[in-house]
Amino acid sequence: MLSSEALAQIDRERAKYPPEQAQSAVMAALRIAQEEKGWLSTETMDYVAELLGMQPIQVYEVATFYHYYQLKPVGRHRLEVCGSISCWLCGSDKILDYLRQKLGVEVGETTPDGRFTLREVECLGACVGAPMMQVGNTYYENLTPERIDEILDALK
Repeated sequence: MLSSEALAQIDRERAKYPPEQAQSAVMAALRIAQEEKGWLSTETMDYVAELLGMQPIQVYEVATFYHYYQLKPVGRHRLEVCGSISCWLCGSDKILDYLRQKLGVEVGETTPDGRFTLREVECLGACVGAPMMQVGNTYYENLTPERIDEILDALK
């Protein structure tokens, strides 16, 4: 279900806790599984539950509580536009509208080619560069429509 590398990472996370508290590694295990699979299917969450000695419902509760976890397939690139007050005051709503129009999708949808998923998220902690978005582990700040075009063109 998961690669030996992913299982080794989960083992390292689980080792941070006493054996009777292995479930404390659930968030890290879900992150590792999602990084490998791209999203968290029911089967993947069941597997994580088995690895950590948890009931599947306990893993589902964690995965559905946090917006970070993807419970359906997503595009190769997740465009996560900050919608908090600082970004909104600097025009993140206009950036989001531009992306909707350019990509032809609504927030939460994936482009038909599977390239992009558009999301609006809460504060990403880069208020000084508002409006901004995160793609993978990269922050893009001081966004304009022209800058968005450059970013999208570079994401193959």
